[in-house]
Amino acid sequence: MERESMEFDVVIVGAGPAGLSAACRLMQQAQAASLELMVCVVEKGSEVGAHILSGAVFETTALDELFPDWKNEGAPLNTPVLRDDIYYLTDGQHARKLPQALVPDTMHNDGNYIVSMGNVCRWLAEKAESLGVEIFPGFAASEVFYNEDGSAGGVITGNMGVAEDGSQKDGYMPGMILKARYTIFAEGCRGHLGKQLISKFNLDENTAPQHYAIGFKEIWDIDPALHEPGLVVHTAGWPLTDSTGGGFLYHAENNQVFAGLIVDLNYDNPYLSPFDEFQQMKHHPVFRQYLENGKRVSYGARAIAKGGLNSLPDMTFPGGILIGCNAGTLNFAKIKGNHTAMKSGILAADSIINELKSEIPDPALTNFNQAFKTSWLYSELNSSKNFGAAIHRFGTFWGGVYNTVDQKIFKGKLPFSIKDDRKDYLQLKDKKDATKKVYPKPDGILSFDKLSSVFLSNTNHEENQPCHLKLKDPEIPLKVNLSKYDEPAQRYCPAGVYEIIEEHNTLRFQINAQNCIHCKTCDIKDPSQNIQWVVPEGAGGPNYPNM
Repeated sequence: MERESMEFDVVIVGAGPAGLSAACRLMQQAQAASLELMVCVVEKGSEVGAHILSGAVFETTALDELFPDWKNEGAPLNTPVLRDDIYYLTDGQHARKLPQALVPDTMHNDGNYIVSMGNVCRWLAEKAESLGVEIFPGFAASEVFYNEDGSAGGVITGNMGVAEDGSQKDGYMPGMILKARYTIFAEGCRGHLGKQLISKFNLDENTAPQHYAIGFKEIWDIDPALHEPGLVVHTAGWPLTDSTGGGFLYHAENNQVFAGLIVDLNYDNPYLSPFDEFQQMKHHPVFRQYLENGKRVSYGARAIAKGGLNSLPDMTFPGGILIGCNAGTLNFAKIKGNHTAMKSGILAADSIINELKSEIPDPALTNFNQAFKTSWLYSELNSSKNFGAAIHRFGTFWGGVYNTVDQKIFKGKLPFSIKDDRKDYLQLKDKKDATKKVYPKPDGILSFDKLSSVFLSNTNHEENQPCHLKLKDPEIPLKVNLSKYDEPAQRYCPAGVYEIIEEHNTLRFQINAQNCIHCKTCDIKDPSQNIQWVVPEGAGGPNYPNM
C-alpha cells in the first residue's frame, strides 16, 4: 500500500501528561538553543482529554519545572488539599480511621491539588500549541515505522474507512507515515505499541514482571451542605476480601466528588468482578454519607501500571523512548503517576535536545539513562520500590505495616528489594478450587449495572470496522477459559464487552467491541494471553469530559 508521509524532528504518541510535557519542554529548549524544531503529537481520542482518566490528587513538582508561573497562566488547579482521612474498612458497615502518626509519609497530600487531569491535559495542549507543537487528535498510531537499520523511525496512523470484513468503504483513507528522527511513546498504561517495542528490543529482560491494577472512577454531584472542597479520603480493606487495592473519595470543585476503587490484577479468584466490588463499596457509610442523595454524572475505568522501579523496563531503544505509564513510572506508594509521567517527559525532551545539538546524534539516547538516575524521579521511585510488592507478598494489613515502617522510619531506604516475580495473568485458580462470589443487585441509587455505566462514559466506535480486540485463537475462550476459569473476561471487563451467549443449545463467545472503554484489562488479565488489544479507528472509545 502506498502511503503519504510527513517528516518531523520528533513524533509523540499520546496527548497525556507525559507526552504533552515532553512536547512543551522540547519547544522550550529548542527556542532557548535557537533550534528549528518540528514536533507533532498524535492522539487517538476525539480530542485531547477524551481518553484521560485519573483520580486525581496532583503533585506540582514537575509542573513547577515546566511552567513555574502556572498559577498566573491559568492552569486548572483550583482545589488545594486541606485534609487527609484514611480508613480501614473492617466490613460493610464499620471502619477504623488511621491515626495520622501511622499514615505513611507518602500518603500525606499537603501542597497537592484535587484536579481533573483531562482538563489539565487540555491546558497543557494549549501551551504546547502556543509553543509551536502540532497536535492531531482523532488519529491513532497503529504501527511503529522502522528504518532500514531496524531503529524506530516514526509511526503509521490507522486506516480510516475500513469495513468489518476488511473491505474499503466510501471515504476510505489509508493511514499516513509520520517519520521522525526520534519518536516518544507516551500511550499510557499497556500501550499496544509500547508492548511491541518492549518485546522487540528486550527492554524488560532484566526486570521483574510489570504489575497492574484496574482503577474505577465516577464523578458525582452532591449536596452542597455535604461538600468539603479539599477533603481527600482513602480506604483499604472491605470489600476487597479476595484481592488487594483501595478506595478513594476526593472532594473537588463545583460540589462534585470523585469516587473510585483500585483493584490489583494479581487476584486469584476467577469469579471476582472488579466492577461489582466498586459498586458494592459505595454502600459503605464512609462513601454513602456523601453519595446517597447525589447524582452520578460520569463513569470510567483504566488499567494502572504499578510495578514501580523493580518492573521498569529500559526506556530507550534505537530511535525512540518510552515515557510515563507506557514505561511504568507511577509511584504506587503515593498512588500518583501524573507528576512522575510529566518528569519522564521532561527528561526525554532534554535528552533529545542534547542529541539534536550534537554533531553526531546518538539514536539510542543513552544520555537519558544517566539523567534519569540522577533525577528526583529516580530517587522517588527507588524509595518506593518495595511498596506494591510488599502488599502482594504480605497482604493488605501486614504489607501496610511494612510500608508504614519503611516509609515513616527508614524513608524508603531499607537496603533490600522485595520483588514479586509472578505475572498477574498466571494467578487465577481453577474454578473448581475457587469460591463463587455473589454480588448484590444494583439499586440504581448508589450502585449500577455495566451498560448504564458505559453510557456515562460517552463511549462510541464506528460499528462497521474490524474488531480491535483480537483473539489469537478463537477457540480458547470456550475450550480453555470457560472450562477452566468460567471465562473470567465476563467479569474482569468493566464495560460488558465479553459475553458467553447460548443459542440453540450451543455456546459462543461474543465480543461487544462497541462498549470498549480502552482500559486494557483484557490484554493484561486474560489467563491464556489470547486477547490482544489494538487501536480501533481514530476518535473511537470514551469521550470523558473532565475525568
